[in-house]
Amino acid sequence: MTGRVEGKIALVTGGASGIGRASAMSLASEGAFLLVTDVDDALGAATVGAIEEAGGRAAFLRLDVAIESEWQAVVDQIRSDQGGLHILVNNAGIAIGGSLLEMSLEDWRRQQAINLDGVFLGMKHSIPLMRDSGGGSIVNISSVAGLKGSANLAGYCATKGGVRLLTKGAALECAHNGWKVRVNSVHPGVIDTPIWDKVNPEFLAGANAVDLDAMASAGVPMGVPGNPQDIANGVLFLASDDSSYMTGSELVIDGGIMA
Repeated sequence: MTGRVEGKIALVTGGASGIGRASAMSLASEGAFLLVTDVDDALGAATVGAIEEAGGRAAFLRLDVAIESEWQAVVDQIRSDQGGLHILVNNAGIAIGGSLLEMSLEDWRRQQAINLDGVFLGMKHSIPLMRDSGGGSIVNISSVAGLKGSANLAGYCATKGGVRLLTKGAALECAHNGWKVRVNSVHPGVIDTPIWDKVNPEFLAGANAVDLDAMASAGVPMGVPGNPQDIANGVLFLASDDSSYMTGSELVIDGGIMA
């Protein structure tokens, strides 16, 4: 039986852990060759190892998504080594919590650079290769924080709201130019990933650690946090021809938060 993305070349940013790792594993299991990118060399290599152990094919490329020259180098290498690109998952991101009044301009710009600039740069440099490869699918990971505000996460909301509309603009540009590149966004809710270990926990009533179960019990209608595979399933759907008539759309996977 042929995989849903058999023979496709896929690039996943932030592929070393969490949603990125699960997405890379799922795409590889359905026949794609994975370019796993991250700034964490060891965990990125571990993701590649897990893909290969499961019978898939993958390679690791170091990439800081906020640096344009690194995007150019990665895309040039993919063009040279693989000859094409069909799937791009812009997943790399960070979350900096805290009062808007206390956030430093440095933290604001760092979060913007990774979460929003990184998506822009990924599309800017990947779309020409995807277009030349016969087309494909771009999946941008936004958040429910890109659909609704959240106290003490205003900076993060700004980046994820930006990803949402950047996605729509890019989708229309591709469609209007006749490029066979679809662009959609995914909006996760409370998902159990390592990003929570790096959020400043003080925005949650001074807690020493983020209690996802308590957060989900209080704020998620289904009562429990999701897991990375829940999001990876949506990424696979949007990356494959199962969603061939979707572009500029939002796929919300949030346990009912936005309901």
